[in-house]
Amino acid sequence: MSVTVEATQVERGDDEHVDAAWDLKERIREQEGMLRQRRRFFENAYRRSTVYLYHDRGRQSTLIGFAAVRRDGYMLFLAVAPEYRGEGFGKRLVARVLTDYDGVSCHARTTNRPAMQFYQHVGFEIVRRVDAYYEDGGDAYYLTLGDDEGIIDRLQNLISR
Repeated sequence: MSVTVEATQVERGDDEHVDAAWDLKERIREQEGMLRQRRRFFENAYRRSTVYLYHDRGRQSTLIGFAAVRRDGYMLFLAVAPEYRGEGFGKRLVARVLTDYDGVSCHARTTNRPAMQFYQHVGFEIVRRVDAYYEDGGDAYYLTLGDDEGIIDRLQNLISR
């Protein structure tokens, strides 16, 4: 896939691209049957986060993916458009987050096999299982990606494969 990619960072308090991020998250939710969220919850979390984005600036600007991260390095959202998966954008987003934080953590639904495979592939470790974490009673894993030396280099190597 040939794309003209632009990396963008949106600072806390800014809602630039919030509509595009919501639309992408909702499209993924509809296709993959993930948990429905309230729009106001999403928007508030987005505004409280630093958001890292990739856009395809080809003929029509398209949001490829985004990661919304709290001050403590907790990743609230990580999403990559299905048509861009397998191109390394998820890995690039995690690598960008790690340039600003010593470590990254997140939760992932225990039944979301593709997400779990991705997180473990890039080096996240399962710290614990959290029963009934989600509103619908679904369980989650709490995952961390440490600040050990060389993690960004390892991610860069994964990206280049």
